[in-house]
Amino acid sequence: MPGPRGGRPMEKPKNVGAVIRRIVKYLAEYKLYLLVVTVAIIFSALASVIGTSYMKTIIDDYLEPMVLDYSDELMGGFIVTLLKMGSVYFIGALCTYISARMMLHVSTRTLYNIRVDMFNHMEALPIRFFDTHTHGELMSRYTNDIDTLRELLSNSMTMLISSSVTVISVLVMMLIYSWQLTLLLILLFAAMLVVIRFFGGRSGRLFREQQAALGTVNGYIEEMMDGVRVVKVFCHEDKAVEEFEKLNDKLCSAATQANTYANSMMPIMANLTNIHYALTAVVGAILAIKNILSLGTVVAFLQYVRNFSMPVSQISQQVNSILNALAGAERVFNLIDEKPEVNDGYVTIVNARKQPDGTLTECKEHTGVWAWKHPHKADGTVTYTEVLGKVEFDNVVFGYVPEKTVLNGISLYAKPGQKIAFVGSTGAGKTTITNLINRFYDVPDGKIRYDGININKIDKKALRRSQSIVLQDTHLFTGTVADNIRYGKLDATDEEIHRAAKLANADFFITHLPHGYDTMLTSDGANLSQGQRQLIAIARAAVADPPVLILDEATSSIDTRTESLIEKGMDSLMEGRTTFVIAHRLSTVRNADAIMVLENGRIIERGNHETLIAQKGKYYQLYTGMFELS
Repeated sequence: MPGPRGGRPMEKPKNVGAVIRRIVKYLAEYKLYLLVVTVAIIFSALASVIGTSYMKTIIDDYLEPMVLDYSDELMGGFIVTLLKMGSVYFIGALCTYISARMMLHVSTRTLYNIRVDMFNHMEALPIRFFDTHTHGELMSRYTNDIDTLRELLSNSMTMLISSSVTVISVLVMMLIYSWQLTLLLILLFAAMLVVIRFFGGRSGRLFREQQAALGTVNGYIEEMMDGVRVVKVFCHEDKAVEEFEKLNDKLCSAATQANTYANSMMPIMANLTNIHYALTAVVGAILAIKNILSLGTVVAFLQYVRNFSMPVSQISQQVNSILNALAGAERVFNLIDEKPEVNDGYVTIVNARKQPDGTLTECKEHTGVWAWKHPHKADGTVTYTEVLGKVEFDNVVFGYVPEKTVLNGISLYAKPGQKIAFVGSTGAGKTTITNLINRFYDVPDGKIRYDGININKIDKKALRRSQSIVLQDTHLFTGTVADNIRYGKLDATDEEIHRAAKLANADFFITHLPHGYDTMLTSDGANLSQGQRQLIAIARAAVADPPVLILDEATSSIDTRTESLIEKGMDSLMEGRTTFVIAHRLSTVRNADAIMVLENGRIIERGNHETLIAQKGKYYQLYTGMFELS
């Protein structure tokens, strides 16, 4: 589970076998590469072991005899043996290079494929998923979890194979050379395992505490940076520093303890290795003096002691990394396994041409007329219905969670070209209605019809193509101003973009930007004012030229002067379109054809402005200020 403010403790995967099978499935595409990598790793590890074995031959067969009686034959054999040892080490180095390069290719391509699958699947997930998961949590899967998986594939996996082969082969050679010295090694190795278990277990727990504390400190710093104006306005600097020092002290304490154990383990392991090395040298010397072992055997065995301790330490260090990587991979695969948005609609939207007799025929070119293409399964016929934007809710009941109903028996009717406004307190259900119109959520009870067609029969992409939405929270993408407007219609020409910007009264300020429509926007349009960003969002909706328009607090971030400037443009934009407007500013809905007043998921009043004012009900109270929206 995530730690406080984004810190994540070390986790173990819930189903190790399933995660490994999924990783192997991705790796299966590179079977030949992996075969070569495995062989190269084994050869590299064996080369180190075999190269060390030449030490015995050099000492026993050449150096010792030459001390007593030098000869050219011994010197020649000595040089040949050195060349053989050098060749073995060279082959080992070459195998290490080959395995590293190939594993780098395998790991990067595998992670590429996983990221592609993640992103493609994420784009297919329903809005419900994003409403129940924070952006930080999802981003963590693309960064932290993928990074731990990268470490597993590029380092941990190869190191584990290499270390295992080295340990086994070294142990075999030790047994061949001397079972007495090998027994001494096993006793010291048992002591090393006790040290690893003691220090590793405690450092692992303390590092989890350190990670959580680090997440808390980072989260606090981020909050203070985001709210720096509020901090300064209320003279909260001293209190902020005091709180930061408390959190920082906790982090310092956790980090000190964690690193004390972690940094103590390696020196202790090194000293144990040195003690074992010294004991092996003493015992080996005694055995050599008694002619039980040769001098070359003792020297080679001492080198094997060095070769043995390092891979054992590497294996112990990789266990936590591997478990953490598998836990990260499990979170990645959980995202990929999330149930995608179901699109069971079969009615699509097409360009159409209206014939003199009023019938519609499908065509490829844009004519300004859209039609619903409705295939009938019963008789195989296809009918075309003009997209007019007639929307009908029939006793709709809906809740985001089964135990809590948000809409209770909503019925409404929007004729083509009408402007329907929703007003009411926060949580009354206004935005929920618009979420149902574009099928971000499907209704469990009741019917929604679009141009007389049950909305569940309409393909979701076709449905959303027939609508444009301007949200309260404007989002602009990295790119030029023109690119952001073109997002509403990817094949829009420059002329269409300029026309849409003029319609939204955004053309004036855009042309005064440093590079006009080619001005680059970054960080969600941070180089623009909030009002300018909203105007671009309105232009983006205008360029799509849809029959239905949804404005969810579209002018909430625009000052009164700017709002008056775009009023005519908005009227032009809404002309001939069915428009649904959600607004807290009641002045923006006065000219609506119908105003729906919602409370607790029900429509308690409906009518135009004059009718509702005359009723002197809830709308009258809101409009006259007797009751305020919350």
